[in-house]
Formats: sequence, structure tokens, C-alpha cells
Amino acid sequence: MDPGHAGEETHKEQEPASPGVLIVTAVEAEAEAIRLGLSGAAGFTVIAAGAGPAAAAAGTAAALAAGSYGCVVSAGIGGGFPGRAAVGSLVVASELIFADLGAETPEGFRSAADLGFGRVTYPADTSRAASLAAGLAAAGLAVSTGPVLTVSTATGSAETAAALAARVPGAAAEAMEGCGVAAAAAARNLPVLEIRAISNPVGPRDRAAWRIGEALEALAAAGPILSEVLK
Repeated sequence: MDPGHAGEETHKEQEPASPGVLIVTAVEAEAEAIRLGLSGAAGFTVIAAGAGPAAAAAGTAAALAAGSYGCVVSAGIGGGFPGRAAVGSLVVASELIFADLGAETPEGFRSAADLGFGRVTYPADTSRAASLAAGLAAAGLAVSTGPVLTVSTATGSAETAAALAARVPGAAAEAMEGCGVAAAAAARNLPVLEIRAISNPVGPRDRAAWRIGEALEALAAAGPILSEVLK
């Protein structure tokens, strides 16, 4: 021991904490389902930012400004396109698409990107999305992957459902927040994921037939896989 340092405390430099994962839902019931599934796993923050892309973007941006995160997830229940995602199943987004952001023209709908007004597509983090889908399937959960549409008006007719399916071939689900979350994440160059538990088919609105409880159970069941894949 160097006598000149006798009695001095030794200080071990602490490593900085790893960035966390921010999970954003629309409503508290969805957030509670995610928290239940995560079972207190460290490094995860779950917030309910409100319904719709504007509230989702604002809430996500505020949370990102207040904390240190390495990944952002949009999560909640949503509608599944028939033949692509059954009620009670899970969808992991391959990409997040603003499906109704644009303009009607005599020739049909044109997206904001087509009009030169901005971005409408956000790719999901490919590696994490694949790992999440594989983990969910390995756990025995029904899961599919594909584009998840963000809409400001939930679909309530067969005509609109058909138009959206034609607009985005292979669309698996629709919800109202994904691209808002993705826009806030992209502003900070952070990867984004979206996971949806299907409560109803995309098509004619029949509120009495929605299986929200079953969808929330599926969302909670995804929690352990989320914590394993994103830890």
C-alpha cells in the first residue's frame, strides 16, 4: 500500500445504467395488462398517453425527454384484418403505417408521402420484431406479423376495411396510436416496435361482439416475452 494513500477511500467508477424500454399504450387498462405481464421487470416504463396519434406522439415525446431509453414500443388492443389476425391473437408489426393521412382526389386516396407532405411509414426494428414474434410463438401464443395501420377514425364498415386492405396489401391490424409513437421515437433516432392484441375484426362496427377482456389477457401474456426479448 502506498503510505501516501493510507486511509483514503477507494472509489470504484460506476458504469452508467443501460437505457430502458418505454412502452406506450392509449388507455390505463392496456398499461395495466402490460405491467401485469412484465411482473416488475427492471428497465421498463409503461405509460398511457391517450387515444389517437396526436396524444400518443405528445405523450411519447414528453416521456423520452424525461428519461433515458433505448427502445420504444407501442402496445395495446386493436382490430385484426380477417384472414390475417384472429380475435384473441397477437400481431407484431413489421412496419407502422399512417393509413389515412393524406387527401382524397378524383383518382382516389393519396398519402401524405405521395403528396410530398411528410412520412407515413415507419419500419419496426427488424431484429427485435422477429425475436418477439418467435418468442411469442414459442410460448404457444397465436401471433402473426405484418403492417399495422394507424388510423384517426376506427374502421366501421366493410367498404372502408376493403379500401384499407387494398391500400396496404398484407395489412394485419389497425389501431390509433402506433405512428404517433413511432414519430416521437424517430425524432430521437430510437428503434420502435408495435404489438397489438386483437379485440375485434376490422369491418362493420359491432361493439357488442368485441372481446376486449380476451385481448387484454393476450396482451398480459405477451409481457414475459417482451421482458425477455427487450431486457
